[in-house]
Amino acid sequence: MRDQLFKLLGDLPEKSNIQANILKMEEKESFIVETLLLELNGIEPVPAYLAKPKSAKGRLPAVLYCHSHGGHYERGKKELVEGAEYLQSPPFADELTSLGFAALAIDHWAFGDRRGKTESETFKEMLWTGRVMWGMMVYDSIRALDYLETRDDIDKSRMAALGMSMGGLMAWWTAALDERISVCVDMCGQVDSETLIKTQNLDRHNLYSYVPGLVKHFSTAQIQSLIAPRPHLSLVGTADKLTPAMGVDIIEERLSFVYKEKNAGECYEVFRSDSGHIETAVMRHQALGFLKARL
Repeated sequence: MRDQLFKLLGDLPEKSNIQANILKMEEKESFIVETLLLELNGIEPVPAYLAKPKSAKGRLPAVLYCHSHGGHYERGKKELVEGAEYLQSPPFADELTSLGFAALAIDHWAFGDRRGKTESETFKEMLWTGRVMWGMMVYDSIRALDYLETRDDIDKSRMAALGMSMGGLMAWWTAALDERISVCVDMCGQVDSETLIKTQNLDRHNLYSYVPGLVKHFSTAQIQSLIAPRPHLSLVGTADKLTPAMGVDIIEERLSFVYKEKNAGECYEVFRSDSGHIETAVMRHQALGFLKARL
């Protein structure tokens, strides 16, 4: 299944050695932020932030923080340290480092310091040249894990993926395709493709996530089944139009069966909040508790 999924993600770059430059180091109140420039894909450098506790000793568990979309192309990786209006406070950099975790966030294609081309132009150019924007974004996330493995302050056996909205999609896609992710937490990212078509909600999502031919071969639940039996928490809003409730129910029913089949029923959870496309205080509490217990 993974091989076939990778084929659907278009022409991906050949892997080469990871190169990293630390451009700046800043001390916050309780953590340190490294500003990085990573060579991940052989096409363009990838700006990134890595946050870690000031008092860090030895190898730390790491969280790949997948930033959201929200129409804020200028934000990208900054979401890790600055937050967003639809996220709880404080930003995740504060929360994750307070738990003793390191957190890495990269700018994805067309976001943050990679805004040389719009999302639309990036999507169209890649489509014409045999690439898929989502495939290239997922590829960069997987290569970001390769980078984490090169660091002597990271415990490569304890890496998680976490994200909201587009970041939620990225978290479960990356976890499905790369078993190095030992824990997955996604917020407002449970999009069942067939339900989205039936409910005529496709235009609620931007171009970035559409993979040619995907629905012919895989359902959302089938992709996420590749995460089992690793711990997986999905946090959704019952009034979130981007993740129709009927689709969330379909995914939960299928994945609950898969996890029970693997004798890991306790490793899969879906938490519903009476909210829309936002992170609530209870979601934050659930996400951090899950990471603390599982990572």
